[in-house]
Amino acid sequence: MSTTNLTRTEAESRSGLVDVASYDVSLDLTTDAATFGSVTSVRFNAAHDADTFIDFVGGTVSSLELNGESIDAGGYDGARIPLSLKAGDNQLVVTGTGTYMNTGEGLHRFVDPVDSEVYLYSQFEVADCRRMFAVFDQPDLKATFAFTVTAPAHWQVVSNQPTPEPVESSQVWTDPSGNERPTATWKFSATPVMSSYITALVAGPYDVVRDSVTTRRGEVPLALYCRRSLREYLDADNVFDCTKRGFDFFEKEFDCEYPFEKYDQIFTPEYNMGAMENAGCVTINEIYIFRSKVSDAKVERRALTILHELAHMWFGDLVTMQWWNDLWLNESFAEWASTVCQAEATEWAEAWTTFSILEKTWAYNQDQLSSTHPIVAEIRDLEDVESNFDGITYAKGASVLKQLVAYVGREAFVQGLRSYFAKYAWGNTTLPQLLGELADASGRDLDAWSAAWLETAGVNTLTPKVEVDADGTITSFSIEQTATEQLPTLRPHRLAVGCYERQADSWVRVKRIEVDVDGPSTSVDELVGSKHPGVVLVNDDDLAYCKIRLDEASLAAIVERPDGFGSLPRALVLGALWDMTRDAQMRGRELVSVVQVLLGAETHAGILRMMLNLLRQLTALYIDPAAREEIRAHVTASLRAAATAAEPGSDAQLQLTEAFATFASSDDDLALIQGLFTGEETFEGLVVGQDLRWNLLIALVTGGVAGEAEIAAEQERDATATGKEKAACARAAVPTAEAKAAAWTLLVDTPDLANQTIEEVGIGFQRVHDNALLTPYVDKYFAMLTDMWSTRTFHIGQSIAQLAFPVRLASTELLTGCEKWLQDNGSASAGLVRVVTEHRDDVARALTAQAFDAS
Repeated sequence: MSTTNLTRTEAESRSGLVDVASYDVSLDLTTDAATFGSVTSVRFNAAHDADTFIDFVGGTVSSLELNGESIDAGGYDGARIPLSLKAGDNQLVVTGTGTYMNTGEGLHRFVDPVDSEVYLYSQFEVADCRRMFAVFDQPDLKATFAFTVTAPAHWQVVSNQPTPEPVESSQVWTDPSGNERPTATWKFSATPVMSSYITALVAGPYDVVRDSVTTRRGEVPLALYCRRSLREYLDADNVFDCTKRGFDFFEKEFDCEYPFEKYDQIFTPEYNMGAMENAGCVTINEIYIFRSKVSDAKVERRALTILHELAHMWFGDLVTMQWWNDLWLNESFAEWASTVCQAEATEWAEAWTTFSILEKTWAYNQDQLSSTHPIVAEIRDLEDVESNFDGITYAKGASVLKQLVAYVGREAFVQGLRSYFAKYAWGNTTLPQLLGELADASGRDLDAWSAAWLETAGVNTLTPKVEVDADGTITSFSIEQTATEQLPTLRPHRLAVGCYERQADSWVRVKRIEVDVDGPSTSVDELVGSKHPGVVLVNDDDLAYCKIRLDEASLAAIVERPDGFGSLPRALVLGALWDMTRDAQMRGRELVSVVQVLLGAETHAGILRMMLNLLRQLTALYIDPAAREEIRAHVTASLRAAATAAEPGSDAQLQLTEAFATFASSDDDLALIQGLFTGEETFEGLVVGQDLRWNLLIALVTGGVAGEAEIAAEQERDATATGKEKAACARAAVPTAEAKAAAWTLLVDTPDLANQTIEEVGIGFQRVHDNALLTPYVDKYFAMLTDMWSTRTFHIGQSIAQLAFPVRLASTELLTGCEKWLQDNGSASAGLVRVVTEHRDDVARALTAQAFDAS
């Protein structure tokens, strides 16, 4: 095992030995374009004489000093510095250099092509703090951190504590254009006690917008930062408004003041995730700075991201899990809390609908893979936790918390959280400590609940069993609960059953019954004796975490008249139909027909986004290949008609146009896309901004009617980092064997390619209308995996293993390739094995659905 992969056993041993007090870290960002100076002085107590190690990954060590005496640095292996400690207080000084990254891990360095300015940001979760300075990098070894940073004087330097006044330095810095620039030094005050992974450093000539918010601790400074070339697009008022609403809501809900001195949000380039909850210094993916009109669904997602990271200031930063097996204590709670806040304190009142169609769908899909795991997962080492930033930890965990709120009641649940924060502030916790507070507040024994919901994997299916007499009166109604043979746990569910009756053009709920479902069958006697209303919806209001089925009469009524539901029941119905299709209980083409009926009238941006995604997946993977071309043509025609008829300037018009462009392959359709791109054709009210221009151009390239000349011209027009990345995507989408080979080389064999460019090349590589272009990459994929993985960081290796997989082929040959690789590589990295296992599961499910669609 690589020494970068810390095990839980090693972490427990080290935390039993070492009690860390403080870090003083000095960083020199003026050295060169590849490395930076890093000096760490750490004070700690050793419980007894013992050998241990401190982490420092990917750097060099020029000197080590322990308790004032120089010690040999020869044992440093690029990841760990071995230490022989004496009992008592110790001070270690590590002097060396760190390495800038372009993978979105550690201290990431980016040069803006617009003005050649350098921008840095840190990303430390799970354990990449050790790429910037020497540290005992595990969540339970909390300490204070004081950073001193030397950097170009014209930069902003931001960390967890308020930024101090810089002091002029005698050094100079040579910028990427060769100009010498003056430098300065910033000496930050020490942080409160915190985990190393939520420390942060952001540096560069970021533009800043400032504000403040009134909180229980007084006036807290707020700031937004972004690259200078993006400042004109930053809608600061909207971001600040959402942030302030979150502050007010969370302080009241948690009855706990905001824990830190200020709150900065920095929009950063080439970011791997949505955002990161560094204490008081949140970094956010700059895709959330919109250069042109985007769908309302993306604006809503940005709001959720802002609130999610703010919730982390309490969940995760103030109170932190002891080890990564309780990662869900951070992520699930932040996901639940941010959705509650969004629904109750912002304009996004239908946030739970969006949660249902995005988060819960993600969770259900993840929970049906053979790689699924309990919410409280067994985390043996860092590689395990890096794999577990998934739909179980985030979305299933939040869904189960929503179920727990229904089970114990909102008031008791919130009271338990308040007690939890009051008792464990600034400390580390485990699951029993949280459940203890919730149990005390609610008066319920939660041990059995925890065992069923948090400590076992899998999703149950709830199916209504309905009997009616000749005139449609229900004579028997029960809910049958089933599980899989591999994951047989049946769970208790507190849920609602909704009865919907067709009135004019709407499905109107005429009855709602709350019921506790437990065991294999639960009778719902309240419905006996009433007329079947038309549609009976199990898990109405989406309180429970479960797959649902529809009884025969309800299914027939929905297929005949799928329109007219409110947003949340509409999302639940679509989710049920999607699950049935994935489980080969409904033909893919039947679901396509239902979605086509709904397309033109959909007003909820998130549901429309879901339906368009369903159409892409259905036509690519879940339709009989013999009928695929014909059905894609029908779908394309529907999208074109819906886009043409959409309300001018509406969100639906934008989303439908983007989707139509993705599907367009005929000469006539591509001609319309060409006209929209050049301006010779218009849809009334449609603004063709820069982002839509790239979408249209990539569609033209994929269709073979545009090529290098058009790509180069558009890149010149959009001479930004995003333009460069989109051009890489477009070049990878060129429908020739030569272009796909070039994209493959970039993706797999170019080790210095930046993370965001890797993402765009992978997307372009997969863009084909003729699947035969991907056929040569089945064998190549399996042949490259092991060597590629061994030379990349975890995130980059995982990205490439995902992006290079030719899933669109979904053939028996591809399935066989997965199975053979797994058989032959049993000793491969667990993270890589998981990726291939999930690919295998996806292909097997698609083949089953295709066969059913053909039946």
